[in-house]
Amino acid sequence: MRLLIVESPSKAKTIEKYLGKDFKVKASVGHVRDLPKSNKSAINIEGGFIPRYEISPGKEHVVAELKSLARKADEILLATDPDREGEAIAWHVAEACGLKNPERVLFHEITEKAVKEAVAHPREIDQDLRKAQEARRVLDRLVGYDLSGLIWKKVRYGLSAGRVQSPALRILCEREREIRAFKPEDFWVLQSLFKTEKGEEILFTCVLEPKTEKEAKEILEKGEKGSWYVRSVEESEVARKARAPFTTSTLQQAASSRLGMSPSRAMRVAQKLYENGHITYMRTDSTNMSEQFIGECVGVITKMYGEKYIESRTFKTKSKNAQEAHEAIRPTHASSTTAGTTDEEKKLYRLIWSRAVASQMKDAKALKTKVRAQIKNETVPDFTVVGSRIMFDGWLAADPHARGDDLELPNVEKDDNLSLMKMLSEAKQTEPPHRYSEAGLVKELEKRGIGRPSTYASIIQTIITRQYVDKVDKSLKPTETGEVVSEFLEKNFGDIISDTFTAGMEDQLDDIANGKRDYVKTLKDFYTPFRKLVAEKGKMEKATDLGDAAESILCPKCDKRMIIKLGRTGKFLSCSDFPTCTGARMMDGKELAEAKETGEHCPECKTGMLVEKEGRFGKFVACKNYPKCKYIKKDAQIEGASAQNTGVACPHCKTGFMAERKGRYGIFYSCNNYPKCKYIIKTKPTGNICKYFRDGKECGELMMEGTKTIPERCSDKACPMHNPHRMP
Repeated sequence: MRLLIVESPSKAKTIEKYLGKDFKVKASVGHVRDLPKSNKSAINIEGGFIPRYEISPGKEHVVAELKSLARKADEILLATDPDREGEAIAWHVAEACGLKNPERVLFHEITEKAVKEAVAHPREIDQDLRKAQEARRVLDRLVGYDLSGLIWKKVRYGLSAGRVQSPALRILCEREREIRAFKPEDFWVLQSLFKTEKGEEILFTCVLEPKTEKEAKEILEKGEKGSWYVRSVEESEVARKARAPFTTSTLQQAASSRLGMSPSRAMRVAQKLYENGHITYMRTDSTNMSEQFIGECVGVITKMYGEKYIESRTFKTKSKNAQEAHEAIRPTHASSTTAGTTDEEKKLYRLIWSRAVASQMKDAKALKTKVRAQIKNETVPDFTVVGSRIMFDGWLAADPHARGDDLELPNVEKDDNLSLMKMLSEAKQTEPPHRYSEAGLVKELEKRGIGRPSTYASIIQTIITRQYVDKVDKSLKPTETGEVVSEFLEKNFGDIISDTFTAGMEDQLDDIANGKRDYVKTLKDFYTPFRKLVAEKGKMEKATDLGDAAESILCPKCDKRMIIKLGRTGKFLSCSDFPTCTGARMMDGKELAEAKETGEHCPECKTGMLVEKEGRFGKFVACKNYPKCKYIKKDAQIEGASAQNTGVACPHCKTGFMAERKGRYGIFYSCNNYPKCKYIIKTKPTGNICKYFRDGKECGELMMEGTKTIPERCSDKACPMHNPHRMP
């Protein structure tokens, strides 16, 4: 038997069909080992930045099964994803399972030909690639741990920072400051609706900037009295060039703007398409396509559109560190115009197919027309209208959604008379810069060299999950907490979160991957001065005060001035004489209600009284001695509390029920016996118990609500029923 180990169960199922009965294909279900969570001692710094890995929780049975199969196998092949992360997973599987002389195979598309070709040409695990991934993981842990610890002490408990996420947050905060500092200017837009000599209507526009209202009125008066004519007609042919096939970055941008998918969602959908053999690997910064696929494109274009549309071409990859052996994201077969099982998969596949096929087609040609209108015997700014029409659709035939709206103008000639129907004037103001959308931020990160294709989606998801950023009308707006954290880091660690430093560190990680740089030296050169800087900043005063409140707002208790502070729910106003005076207000000046004593003693510490408080997510009752005593009364016993009984019994303690709660990351479900019972799931329980038989017994975990295609799934990530479509 030959054992081939991949990452996902659905991929394993597809590949096993191609390789036949001589192969056993099993999945590691992602990483099997990782650094211990929230533990700096997981890295032996003095010993040379050596990480101490442990089996990931819930993966014990996966490792045990792979070990058992490996003992019976004549040959072991590791076919994890073709990138640094995949190389690292292959190495971790080999180490955790004690595999002797495993071989590494690589394929960028899951087709029978590609898989068999890869299996026929195995290689050893690339230790340089593996070390580059390990360096990134160690670096992120050290930076995150040290910066987060400092922010906890100097700003507020529970905050965090990261090597790559913090520069992304800084970009958003800089834009927010630009928006606040923007001073709008007035301008006027004048519009004139005419009839041509042939009776066709045509609308002209004139933008006056930064003219005055008086000047706008003067032009209106002249226009309504005067006689109009066509001053000039300019025509020019313009070419719309075909665009390169998708990289990870451009796919995320197009999926966001065209389909409304977030980068993380787009990558999950693309992952499913890849695992089911429909597209090539979706984490890439290369725009190359194989000669074989380009040949397929020529055949498809000829059949669907005709020979006159063909123009085979290659595109220069913009990223200087792109791996040219990789390919762009493309369909595995050009002849398949549709693929996928869900609506999202079909839409994303069609987007990928259109872009790949269109890249091998001729440029589209459009005729651009600009017409200027003027008043006879008067001198006013030109009124203009611009139109265009497609003369040859070229690559737009394969990607019609990229065409946009054509405005075909009536046929007019120079000196033609125009009959004025009406004129309008509208006062407007210049607008501040727009906030970044998710697609815009991905583009900006790529432009500045921050992160790599595999990290863009996780960077954005992290700053949203940490509540440093809110999504407002598809734009990313920093929260008050996010701005405070970014301001603290910019002030004290400006070099560390700068574009040049972050991009430079990415280049150093690429050099490790290419065997040009030493792992230990790279980490030591960075961490030695960084640790010294963190130690220096640790001596500064606690940055709890964020500035003075307006002089008109005084403490509701003692009438002293108030200062701005950061709380768990954002900024608030506190008395400058705190803790002697506990007066507080909201940022709008409204007085914050004090906690009310319930008359009950705390059952936990026995010394404090229980008080009723109003938190971000509703009422709750807690010990007055917080934070020394962190007792919180069960939500079910508090009238008006935010937790709701779902009616589902807790499968762990057997005495409690699952309650709906709201936390910093949104809604979740946990046992109402917390903290004695800490059972928790992220999605609403259905009340059913998972009957899947594993590890010699019934799973027994709660089933929770799923998706349209999977209405119910197990709440335990380690159970195959958590993702039934990936079941082996």
